[in-house]
Amino acid sequence: METPTPVPPPHAAKDVTEHVGYRLKRASAALRNAMDRALREHGLTVPQYSCLELLDEQPGLSNADLARGTFVTRQSANVVLRGLKDAGLITRPESAEHGRALPAHLTAAGRERLHAARRAVYSIEVRMIDGVPADRLAALLSDLDAMTEALDDRPDGTR
Repeated sequence: METPTPVPPPHAAKDVTEHVGYRLKRASAALRNAMDRALREHGLTVPQYSCLELLDEQPGLSNADLARGTFVTRQSANVVLRGLKDAGLITRPESAEHGRALPAHLTAAGRERLHAARRAVYSIEVRMIDGVPADRLAALLSDLDAMTEALDDRPDGTR
């Protein structure tokens, strides 16, 4: 049996914990855990909070729009929306006027819950970015966008 040819790492790193992907995943997991804890106090999950945020900015979004915006499947978004509707935080028509989309809107209770939860979520973001020098924040955000765009082109990684 032949020994496989070693694959060079994408950049100088002592081990996998120094790879960009590993560090992004670690930061993402830390953010998600902090948000889960904070939102639990408001009776919300991260996807529910994300839906409320999107609907506050863009009332009338469909299930498909919300699924894309919250990084969940359409089926998961439907479950999230059902929970928000049952809790009285959003409204959706029983049937579609045009096509199949059921536009969602925040209720007054949904707006109140969002604003209370937003304070907790924003305080997490402040804690997170406190570790980044202010003069480097814009570059960090730009770099994160560039990494996302580099991977979003095609599923096979080509441009």
